[in-house]
This record gives sequence, structure tokens and C-alpha cells, in this order.
Amino acid sequence: MRVNFTVNGRQQEADDVWEGESLLYVLRERLGLPGSKNACEQGECGSCTVRLDGVPVCSCLVAAGQVEGRDVVTVEGLAEFSKQRDEHGHGGACGTGGGCGGKGVSLDAAKQWQARPGDSQTGEGVELSNIQQAFIDAGAVQCGFCTPGLLIQADALLEENPSPSDQDIREALSGNLCRCTGYEKILDAVRLAAARQGEAV
Repeated sequence: MRVNFTVNGRQQEADDVWEGESLLYVLRERLGLPGSKNACEQGECGSCTVRLDGVPVCSCLVAAGQVEGRDVVTVEGLAEFSKQRDEHGHGGACGTGGGCGGKGVSLDAAKQWQARPGDSQTGEGVELSNIQQAFIDAGAVQCGFCTPGLLIQADALLEENPSPSDQDIREALSGNLCRCTGYEKILDAVRLAAARQGEAV
């Protein structure tokens, strides 16, 4: 079958997709977006997390056919997605000081998002998002295998809850496993991103 959907603001078409093919496989093998990692293939580790119509999902558990006509944001498009969300005041980032409502990005807002013509498919050449920069500054990256999923999940958390408690952070990231760290630097990174986000409002 053929699947048409939007990935990081671009219309994409995947041909010859078989019924059991996962969104993760389509992203990595058909569209050349290796940011989402293939680890457990059972939705247990969170390494393949992407946003589907604004909601974080394990792409290994989503059948490719389920994304027909829908919007996907991978780690490669996270910086541009975050930038446009902040500029337009959508979601919990509250970039314009408007009410957050705790509802995240609406489906209509997600559909209106478009990648800028100058950015590359790999996400190179764009300014990092708040959470991406915080992960670097806090030293939260080691081997990097879990990082894309953690970034997507943490970004969604901060969109919904701009001032999360430590318990909120732990709960939000509980589905993302990291084998290198004791998670403390990852928690530091989310705290740092939340503090910087609060200063920007």
C-alpha cells in the first residue's frame, strides 16, 4: 500500500508498505530519518518515540498504515517544531504569555506547522530547541542511543507542564530507558530547560 503523511513539516509518500510494517521502519529505512532508534521493538524502551499529531508515541508500535494523512515530528524536526510552537504561542511553552491550558499542541496547530525551506531533512543547520541545548549543557548525553526519545518526551512534558516537579519529570520519562546513566543528568537537563523556558516567558 501507499502511505501519505507529513513528517517534520514535509509531505511524504511511502510506497510498497506491507500491512505489518511499523512507522519506525518507514521513518528509518524508507525516509532516511535514523534519529528514532530501533531497540526493543516492543514499546518498552522509548528509544523510538516520535510525536504523532502532537502526542508522543512509540513508533515501533504504530503500524505505518495508521499514519495516513497524519502529522509526525521526529527528533530531526524537533528544533524547528519547537521554534514555531514558541513563536505562535501554541502549547505549554506559552511563548506569547497566553494561557497554556495544559492541552499541548492542538491537531489544527500541528497541521499548520511547516518546516522552513532552508532547513535540511536531518535537522542540521537549525538552532537547537531549548530541551536539546539543555541536554548538551547538562551533560545528559552519553552514548546517545536513548537521547532522541528522551528529547521528544521531555519536550512534550514541558509543553504540557512548563514547571514540572521532579516527580512529574520522573513519571513523564519513566517509559524511556537509558543504560549509560543514572538518569540524574537527564533530570538536570529537564530542570534546566524548564528554568530557561520560565525565564523566556
